[in-house]
Amino acid sequence: MRPGGALRADDPRLERLEFDIRGVRIHAVAAGPPDGPLIVLLHGFPEFWYGWRHQILPLAEEGFRVVAPDQRGYNGSGKPDGVAAYHLDELAADVAALVEACGRDSADVVGHDWGGLVAWWTAIKHPERVRRLAVLNAPHPIAARKYMKRHWAQLLRSSYIGFFQIPRLPDRLLSRRGFVPLERAMVRSAPPEIFRPHDLKAYREAWSQPGALTAMLNWYRALRKLRGRGIDLRVRQKTLIVWGDRDRFLEFGLAEASARFCDDARIVRIERASHWLQHERPRRVNAELLAFLGEDPPTSAAGEQSDSTQPASGAQS
Repeated sequence: MRPGGALRADDPRLERLEFDIRGVRIHAVAAGPPDGPLIVLLHGFPEFWYGWRHQILPLAEEGFRVVAPDQRGYNGSGKPDGVAAYHLDELAADVAALVEACGRDSADVVGHDWGGLVAWWTAIKHPERVRRLAVLNAPHPIAARKYMKRHWAQLLRSSYIGFFQIPRLPDRLLSRRGFVPLERAMVRSAPPEIFRPHDLKAYREAWSQPGALTAMLNWYRALRKLRGRGIDLRVRQKTLIVWGDRDRFLEFGLAEASARFCDDARIVRIERASHWLQHERPRRVNAELLAFLGEDPPTSAAGEQSDSTQPASGAQS
């Protein structure tokens, strides 16, 4: 089901913004009143700002100032050379600088997939810039590392990350025949008709930007250099973790493991939803975000709700 607020990539209702963020050109789209509370939406792999096409207008219509950037390496944004340019430290620093460039001291930060990892890391490394944190099917980076050491099934699900470490070969294979393998991976991991032909066309155009696919894969190549020693890994902000429990890539246990790194977290488990839950269940996701980001967000610590609104049992390691 596609709500009326869904956008096309060329929708005239959007503002197009360009920022110089730490020497990198960052393209973003925006909507909502300029003086509204700021929400930054961070897309994952292999999307771009368009991954939030079901959320931008509904959030803006509630009075929020919504900014959805193409993160570095993606679509209309700059694509620095080298793996080191895509370390999580760099990606998080971009978000902190973007908040400042929008004229704000802090923002509510929402991320899905890789954008969720960046959101987690921004809350950890730049806590003064993140007022509240919401993540969709994305684990706390260090929680994920610890979890995979104990859960071989998740390690197998994540084995593609090892393949992406190989120089050049994944880039060539995923771009074959006009990015058919990458497109197929998205479509096969989602319910039917979640990605329509015009959506896939927009993604192919983004992937076709010079240097884009290598830059996108460099996010994965830089991840192995992430270190958590010597920093406070706890998330102090109020946190919402929304998880589709039929994610082919990420086990639900990662949500529970991530919540243990938070001072004040709530997990919402969306039953029978895939990794692409903001496309598949946009009304539910939007309602959860609006409830959390409104004036009176949920405050229960590490609680959990399922689709049936029944509280779940305590997390088990």
